[in-house]
Amino acid sequence: MHQPTLEPRPLYGIGTVARLTGLKPDTLRVWERRYGLGASHKSATGRRQYTQSDLEHLQLVSALVSSGSRIGEIANTERRTLEMLLRGRGSTRGQGIPDPKPRVVFLGQGLCDWLDEHQGCLANVDARLARFSLAEAEAEGFDGLEHVDCLVVETSTLAGSQLSLLGKLRDRLGAGRVLVTYQLCNDRWLEELQEKDIRAVEFPPDPAYLAFEVGHCAAEKLTRQGQSDLGELVAVKPRQFTERELSAARRLKSTLDCECPRHITELIRSLAHFEEYSASCSVENWHDAAVHSCIFAYTGQARWLMEKALAAVLETRQQEYNLELEKGTRSLDVA
Repeated sequence: MHQPTLEPRPLYGIGTVARLTGLKPDTLRVWERRYGLGASHKSATGRRQYTQSDLEHLQLVSALVSSGSRIGEIANTERRTLEMLLRGRGSTRGQGIPDPKPRVVFLGQGLCDWLDEHQGCLANVDARLARFSLAEAEAEGFDGLEHVDCLVVETSTLAGSQLSLLGKLRDRLGAGRVLVTYQLCNDRWLEELQEKDIRAVEFPPDPAYLAFEVGHCAAEKLTRQGQSDLGELVAVKPRQFTERELSAARRLKSTLDCECPRHITELIRSLAHFEEYSASCSVENWHDAAVHSCIFAYTGQARWLMEKALAAVLETRQQEYNLELEKGTRSLDVA
């Protein structure tokens, strides 16, 4: 069976890698010659280029060498061990350990050709371009590629057979987020995609929207793999309280003059309003799209945390809260 070529993106020249690692180009050339720490990708014209994995490995090695390690002792050490060595010396993220980049697979000849002209959509990700169709993907292998954070698929038509193939591919790659770009589709299949939590847009996608989706994936990746165990903060959470329920909680009184219910409900409302605002903000470039996706994700998590705080407050005052809720309902009925 022919193994398909999965093209890594982004790709870096030696000058960019030197700037991002703080190493001189001559040092990079010596390390490549002596220790094999070079560019792993070769273009169609034979030019050597560094992948995202190459860059991050060199960033870790550079940080350890700067802290006293000998290059010959760590050059061929795997990433996880390098990170452990840095943390053992008191390093934290931002001090030599690169932030985790989401792994994104882009599937489809037309989509990959489009991305060649829209490289900004590939910022802050570890991407693979697969220049074959969804139907061909069922027979082709993806050896060594698993736990994909985001899968973006191009298909000319979207119907039952494509949905079946898409589900199988998502399961095979363990993709956490899926986006489909299509040319022909009807409302029935779009509704089914929505039920499966798969996003769908017409091809070609709006560059700012695609950057937003990928940027949101990057924010989730950073949260999920942070040094703290943030667990359930990863996924975007639905609203836990309606406006009527928030109003009832705000009216709760206390013999101790505790104003927590009122303050927490005001915070939740403010965060929810800003969450809606950040989701609809217009963007003009790739950077703006990525920043707004992070703002949206983090605001949603902050709102959800405050809702958990409110639920904890209400747990001990459930009877009083239910009475206020009934009063609000009667007021609405009279109005």
